[in-house]
Amino acid sequence: MTTRRSFLTRGAAGFSGLALSGMLAKQATASVAGVPHFRPRAKRVLFLCMSGGPSHVDTFDYKPALARLDGQSGPATGRRRSSARLMKSPWKFSKHGRSGLPISELFPQVAKQADHLCLLHGMQTSVPAHPQAFLELHTGTTQFVRPSLGSWVVYGLGQENENLPSFISLSPPSGNGGSRNYGNSFLPAIHQGTPIDMRRGAATLSDIDNPRLDRDQQRRQLDLISRLHRSDAVTRPGDDAIRSVAASYELAFRMQDAVPEVMSIQSESEATRRAYGLQNDETQSFGRQCLTARRLLEAGVRFVEITHSGWDQHRRLREDHAKNAAAVDQPIAALLADLQSRGLLEDTLVLWGGEFGRTPAVQGNDGRDHNHKGFTMWMAGGGVRGGYRYGATDELGGEAVDGKMDIHDLHATVLHALGIDHKRLTYRYAGRDFRLTDVHGNVAKEIFV
Repeated sequence: MTTRRSFLTRGAAGFSGLALSGMLAKQATASVAGVPHFRPRAKRVLFLCMSGGPSHVDTFDYKPALARLDGQSGPATGRRRSSARLMKSPWKFSKHGRSGLPISELFPQVAKQADHLCLLHGMQTSVPAHPQAFLELHTGTTQFVRPSLGSWVVYGLGQENENLPSFISLSPPSGNGGSRNYGNSFLPAIHQGTPIDMRRGAATLSDIDNPRLDRDQQRRQLDLISRLHRSDAVTRPGDDAIRSVAASYELAFRMQDAVPEVMSIQSESEATRRAYGLQNDETQSFGRQCLTARRLLEAGVRFVEITHSGWDQHRRLREDHAKNAAAVDQPIAALLADLQSRGLLEDTLVLWGGEFGRTPAVQGNDGRDHNHKGFTMWMAGGGVRGGYRYGATDELGGEAVDGKMDIHDLHATVLHALGIDHKRLTYRYAGRDFRLTDVHGNVAKEIFV
């Protein structure tokens, strides 16, 4: 087991005079780590978000009946109200690992990690439309502004590394709700996600340096602000707004040292860089994000999300699904293997999937429509059963029929892995107690070892 590196920087008390803007201005300093409700299996979460809706029947949900009935009329699925012509998967499925999980040839490298995967075949969501379904996946609701899953996680567990944000979203999508997908809503600002754009290669984080003040000047500035706050706390006890903003400056100062170090992959070996596919054009972008995510998790970031967009294949399924899978397959496999070799996979819950799946029927000549009634996500690490299939869709992949999990159930299960009872993780706002799962949510306890 490789010893986890520490990215704590000098001066643990942390001081800054760095002026922030946008998202980072809402990020505050270290909170006291929360106490789990029961023994946690995982300490952190990595969400590999495939925006657009990957086709479950072409990736991880093998349907031999679909091949047998190819071209025939099938039942209404997804958004269709009438039958449509069924289309078999263009890709072959083979059994992998000791567990014999059937996985499509779209994911030959991830298939080598089959014995770590727990396939969730009974997934369902409320609405077959991207903006609503994507928000529901991230916040548990399609209608209201609510805290994101990542914000609830760090609210429940607290901060592990006081020099880094607890929740980071790498290359978050600009559409489908935008910042609401990593927002804190009514939770304290300390729990908001920090977006870092990596789509053009190097990480971009706004306002990490102060162009006007050197470090000593920043320190004197924050010392003054701190004295003013202590005076203000006497006259306005319980007012946390100014304290939260000042705390964001403190974190930002520490981030000036911590973030460049943890985000830099120059110290990684050539073998590691090649394993993540950094030498190939098709895998370089997502591979860099996966390697960065591993470094963030290793440094103590509680929740990391990586978004890969473009899985919405209403047409050109063969070409574009293959292109998307090729971009993420090797990096994801390398990430799982890397986490395992460093002893991190056992207490890191990895979640893969999109906002819904695709229909077993063809759309046009070479596409599939949205399907919210049944699709597949998978988990790995974090105490889940590896090489395991939970739930099922019908013989064609049109609708979940066993082990059904809606988004509330998924969120409840993620929190359970972290030692959090989703019914007890509440926050009082506007006169009532809110929770991520609202009044819903059942934990899929069968998937845990």
